[in-house]
Amino acid sequence: MANNNAPGDCGSLEEEVWNELIGIPSDVPEHRDVCERCRRPMTVCWCPHLPTTPLNPESRVIILQHPAEEKRCLQTAKMLSLGLANNKCLVFRGKKFPSPKHETLLREILEDPRSLLLYPSKSSVPLEDVPTQDGPFNLILLDGTWSQAKAIYASNSSLHQMRQVKLITTGNSNYVIRTQPTEGCLSTLEAAAEVLSIVEQDCMYREQLLKPLHALCDFQLRNGAVTHQSKEFLVKTNKYPKLIGRRLRKLLRQTDAAEEEEK
Repeated sequence: MANNNAPGDCGSLEEEVWNELIGIPSDVPEHRDVCERCRRPMTVCWCPHLPTTPLNPESRVIILQHPAEEKRCLQTAKMLSLGLANNKCLVFRGKKFPSPKHETLLREILEDPRSLLLYPSKSSVPLEDVPTQDGPFNLILLDGTWSQAKAIYASNSSLHQMRQVKLITTGNSNYVIRTQPTEGCLSTLEAAAEVLSIVEQDCMYREQLLKPLHALCDFQLRNGAVTHQSKEFLVKTNKYPKLIGRRLRKLLRQTDAAEEEEK
């Protein structure tokens, strides 16, 4: 049978089809309104739960933040910085502290005798044992996962020379939509709220600063998120789905030893 299509007809038909496709208007993606303060979509904005007036403690919080933490969508350091008055929460990002990119202010803070590093080292003392008259303090927190915080501490000798403190009785984290390594581990926001409540001798800081976190968790749980137990809890109840790594096993041993000492 003879072919009724000339050799050039197929090319012309294909070109015509492509021209029609090109002429179809594309769907414009819908952009959700974003809050100018927290930079989150308005539907999940927690700003209404911030203190009506930013809190203004005598001491200030200094956050040394691992670069990877800034990319997390559910970070709590932002809640802290918006909940406190200007210059009462300073954030420095990096892995080396201080480094040339940081202001001389950070070096002065790290060398200040009133600076306290919240870190559970062997030389740490309970924060409650530090005389409040030694303040106001620079309360320094390491922001990141436990392994990231540990790496920051290990690679910065300037931190080793500082006065180091720890929290003794904290309870479990309210950040229930994120898995914590052990029972008693707190998010950056929770740790800051706790230390401020202690050094300022005012539980208002704990109550007011944690409201955005509670609102965030409540929203996520209502929309499909699940409550996360700590890795320590899952291991002890034989529910942890993975093999335990050396780092986690060592951390659990340290936690058990600390609990025995407290008894």
